[in-house]
Amino acid sequence: MLGTGNAFLPNGRQHSFAIFDGCHIIDAPPTALAGLRRAGYSVADIRTIFVTHIHGDHVFGFPFLLLERKYISDREGQAPLRVVGSPSVRVRLTELCHLAFPGSLEGALESIEWVETPTGETSDGWSWKRFEVHHDETVDPYGYKFVHSDGASFVHSGDSGPCDALYEAIGEVPLALLEMGFPDWVESTHHHKPKDIEELAQRCDTILIITHTFVDDQSEHQPILTDQLPQHPNHVHHAWDGMDLNWSNGHWNISMR
Repeated sequence: MLGTGNAFLPNGRQHSFAIFDGCHIIDAPPTALAGLRRAGYSVADIRTIFVTHIHGDHVFGFPFLLLERKYISDREGQAPLRVVGSPSVRVRLTELCHLAFPGSLEGALESIEWVETPTGETSDGWSWKRFEVHHDETVDPYGYKFVHSDGASFVHSGDSGPCDALYEAIGEVPLALLEMGFPDWVESTHHHKPKDIEELAQRCDTILIITHTFVDDQSEHQPILTDQLPQHPNHVHHAWDGMDLNWSNGHWNISMR
């Protein structure tokens, strides 16, 4: 978990951002390059970017990743890169790159393999399925279900409020990365709130890893909204930046503080 905060960057958290197997990332938020640097990953090692939707806090780091690859970590242009997302992703990310660095990223954009199919596979054993979730329809919101040939599987919710498609997918896997972007007093269904997490946890035994949170990681700073985590059942874990999730012997293991 390279970042676990929502769009407003709670204290101690970068934007929600995950990497798995050291080469596949989910979204490319504004803090993506900082998150990869902090964790010791080379941008040139990234092989796949799975895009959940095109809100700024999920994709505005994309031009910086391409810029870094072109001028620093992959100057010879040898590192392959696939971007997986809905048909609108290529158009919007290309526009974003032209706006951010006009004239600088054309070659890098042309070298990308853009994958728009709702299902697919990586070269290292992962298959994915993309499914619609409940969020702002103008940004093409999707979640992903990932399954590996060794038996590991998990779901990433993207940004989504409660919805049947997401909950059906969560019921099929042992672990889910689930956003909780709003406190209970916000009048919107486009993000999960603590009470939604509680209700879901009572309905399933899937391990729920809470990310995209509005809750500050506790620090010496004055809380922006709050630094008090909600109390949830034992199979709900509130993630922090740097949290590790490891698949071993048929189980997901979670690093604990």
